[in-house]
Amino acid sequence: TKEQVLATGFNRNHPITQEGGVIQEEYQSYYVVDRTNTLGKGILGLTLECAKCHDHKYDQLSQRDYYQIYSFFNNVDEKGLRMDAVQAANQKYFADAPYITITDEETNGVLSFINKAEGEDVKVMVMNDSMPRTTYIFDRGEYDSPGEEVTPNAPEIILPYSENLPKNRLGLAQWVTDENNPLTARVFVNRIWGMLFGRGLVETSEDFGVQGSLPTHPQLLDWLAKDFMEHDWDIKYLLKKIMLSATYQQSSIATEESKKADPDNKWLSRAPRFRMSGEIIRDYVLATSGLLNREIGGPSVKPYQPPGLWEETNAGGNRGVLTTYTADEGDKLYRRSLYTLWKRTLPPPSMSIFDAPNRDICEVRRQKTNTPLQALALQNDVQMLEAARVLSENTITDTKDAEQWVTTVFQRILVRNPKEEEKKVLEEYYTDALDKFLNDRENAEKLLAQGEYKRLDTDPAKTAALMLTAQVIYNLDETITKE
Repeated sequence: TKEQVLATGFNRNHPITQEGGVIQEEYQSYYVVDRTNTLGKGILGLTLECAKCHDHKYDQLSQRDYYQIYSFFNNVDEKGLRMDAVQAANQKYFADAPYITITDEETNGVLSFINKAEGEDVKVMVMNDSMPRTTYIFDRGEYDSPGEEVTPNAPEIILPYSENLPKNRLGLAQWVTDENNPLTARVFVNRIWGMLFGRGLVETSEDFGVQGSLPTHPQLLDWLAKDFMEHDWDIKYLLKKIMLSATYQQSSIATEESKKADPDNKWLSRAPRFRMSGEIIRDYVLATSGLLNREIGGPSVKPYQPPGLWEETNAGGNRGVLTTYTADEGDKLYRRSLYTLWKRTLPPPSMSIFDAPNRDICEVRRQKTNTPLQALALQNDVQMLEAARVLSENTITDTKDAEQWVTTVFQRILVRNPKEEEKKVLEEYYTDALDKFLNDRENAEKLLAQGEYKRLDTDPAKTAALMLTAQVIYNLDETITKE
């Protein structure tokens, strides 16, 4: 179906160059390498890229194995050089061949999740096998040093490739999801476990090879993988299964006994506690403030970003939609971070500060750092300030008792009642801020001017004071921590 063909566009998400003077064959091979490596790391949990130039030094994967998988992705009718910028600017998502065109009729039917302007056809890059190529083992991985010819196949050490399977990407997909494949289901349930617990049952979620970590609970991993496959690879079922477990629903408070017996929570003696990702932090702030646009599907959007960043990194040549950043307006500003436009040469700064990768290559496990820049972003980012303002305005409008304003904001953000000491400190902070703004209404107005969302008719001094109080709560460790 066209929906299935559209899904193959995943394999076209790698970087594509439009730099003049590149060698077409060289970059075309880079694209195939990216697909091969992504299959290995993202789906099989293997460092296949280590076998590109020579046999794998640790895992039982040969260079032949690498290029046999490579050959599955080497029949695409594509060029190593992206179309020129003038052509690109005239086409939606910059679609290089091969691509499919999504029409109004289709978005009214099976592809209704695609949101596009009426009467505007959208081109989306996809895969095809319209240009069969002969694949060779490249000497030391160099594209211009072809050696022995190979044909599509999969590593026998993982699972022999059945003679009944076609030697194409469909056959590869069937091999990947074969119930006897020891990796795919385990790698996936381990990644979901890692998302929920902060660390997978196999800590090296990107590497199930000899150099990777051993599973802490191998029988649990086996059972989850088997159960996942028996329920038709249903991700919602898997999430529900884990999140309703007694293990997940434990308290995250570490007792002295558990700290001594299980300091790293390796044996799951308590619930997880870890800082959320940049995307989830932003979405959480939008949700608690009431700003979050809950629409599902549709094109990418451009939220707030410091001005001039794209222009600073532009080489000075082509001018187009990816050289000048203009933030969206209205509800588009408050869509989930999933839909944020991502420019690889300059990822959204608010995401990068919280350790989001630039997406040049497949990265399964993110690093987690704690830096002063993160606190500064939470304190000064326009989206954060706007969220605090909107939450404060809504609280003042909906809660007539002014003595409950601080408590209401606290409850909305942290989903619990404040302790007496917390309430006292925050109310004193609000009172001090209110006194200052009553004597300096000009600064109150400047603070309330943050963001594009419409202002409500509330007292500027009171709103600004409550806004700053909300900012303090948004900056708490508890707010950005999953526990």
